[in-house]
Formats: sequence, structure tokens, C-alpha cells
Amino acid sequence: QVQLVESGGGLVQAGGSLRLSCAASARTFSRYPMGWFRQAPGKEREFVAVINWRGGSTWYADSVKGRFTISRDDPKNTVYLEMNSLKPEDTAVYYCNRALITGGEGVPASSDWGQGTQVTVSS
Repeated sequence: QVQLVESGGGLVQAGGSLRLSCAASARTFSRYPMGWFRQAPGKEREFVAVINWRGGSTWYADSVKGRFTISRDDPKNTVYLEMNSLKPEDTAVYYCNRALITGGEGVPASSDWGQGTQVTVSS
């Protein structure tokens, strides 16, 4: 079973920054690409960013490219999402998960999800 705990969300004004963290079990994390996904009210969950195993390559949704940075700390089994220049349209619950990398983006590799962390950007 995938074990994931997201944290770091909050309320921020447009233009502000947040850093999200996702702690995973070693079994969940080790040797897998990891991705961030988000779900806004009334919308489907969507891809945000993905990083391959060992962190050598990253991919981003066009909507966040240049503003968000994904990284991972393998000894800590943790993946991060640094979010800058936040916009109201970034408001969503953010989730991490194992990912498959296909077509230049990540898709969830597991149907198990953590509780997510709420990000709210005010205008």
C-alpha cells in the first residue's frame, strides 16, 4: 500500500510562495518517479510536476512551468514542490503520488492517495 503524507499548504496572496512536502514510506518512494497532482473544486485531478528516480529529470504542466520546481530527497523519502508567483488559479488540494512518465508528463501510478494539502491563493 502506498503511504503518503502531504504538508505545507496554506493561504497566500497572489504573487506569494509556498513549499509543499510529501513524506512517503520507503517502499512507496524508492526507485519510483514521484509526481505532484492537484484538484480544484469541481474539477478533475490534474498533473502538476513529476521527477524521475534520482531526480535527474523533471517535467511540468504548462500552467506551472517557470514558477514551480519539483525536487526530491531520497534518503528522507520526501518530494518537494516549490511554488512561486502563485496565482488564484493555483488554488487546489495538492497531492503527491508515485508516477509514470509518459508523453512528457506524469500520470498517477497508484490509486492510493494521501489526504492532500490545501493551497489557497487570494487575489
